[in-house]
Amino acid sequence: MSAWLTANKEVLMLWIGALCTLGLYSVLYKENKIYRVFEHLFLGLATGYAIAITWTDVLLPKWWQPLWDQGKTFYIFALPLGLCFYFIYSKKNSWIARLIIGFFLGVGAGQSFQGFVGDTWPQIATTFRPVIAHDAIAKTANHPALKAVGWPEAINNLVFLVVLLCVMSYFFFSFEQKHPVLKGSAKLGRWLMMFSFGAIFGSTIMARLALLIDRMDSLMNDFGGKVFGFTAGPIVMFLVLMGLSAFVLFLVYRDKNKLEEADDSVV
Repeated sequence: MSAWLTANKEVLMLWIGALCTLGLYSVLYKENKIYRVFEHLFLGLATGYAIAITWTDVLLPKWWQPLWDQGKTFYIFALPLGLCFYFIYSKKNSWIARLIIGFFLGVGAGQSFQGFVGDTWPQIATTFRPVIAHDAIAKTANHPALKAVGWPEAINNLVFLVVLLCVMSYFFFSFEQKHPVLKGSAKLGRWLMMFSFGAIFGSTIMARLALLIDRMDSLMNDFGGKVFGFTAGPIVMFLVLMGLSAFVLFLVYRDKNKLEEADDSVV
């Protein structure tokens, strides 16, 4: 049995990958039992993988090995602190879990604020850009050395400054924006943000399409080529996928007609 599994390991992995892909994509029609089976399978595998990674990448090198191999016995105090989290399941002693959770929330908030300042403050400094072209300036006792700035870079910096001020003016809510200049800049800032949000949404769609293309390529070339031959396999799998897509569209259209007929009968 083990020899057969070893010899056919690649084919079995391709079959499992193809079935999982088709099972998960069956949700495009509607949520069904097949999708739920593969969803639960995926969640179970992800949970097990997360537990294994937590031990191999965190607990083992950063707690277990320093405790036993390097003689850092004070690391043993991390064990009771970690076990305090499980008091959340006790109605009588749940306050112990709340104490340790509150402590780590405070530590996490402090680290998040430190990281926010470390990321944001350099961005504030880099917004001060030259908007007038100039030659390189040598370092003196009164000012540091400055690199040369050409007119293309100066115009780009000016556009950056205008966009920054317009977007910031949109969030200026201290008083009502009645002045035409402030009102116009706020409106322009809103449109600029819409453009940026559209670009972000477009990049998200491209990422999802890249995943879809990768799975379709795997089904047609890897699975189809191995099962049906590298010449006819991609064509066969393409026809199968088109047939499944047409079947899903037929089911959606049928359900839509049933709903319309039910609405008409009620009326």
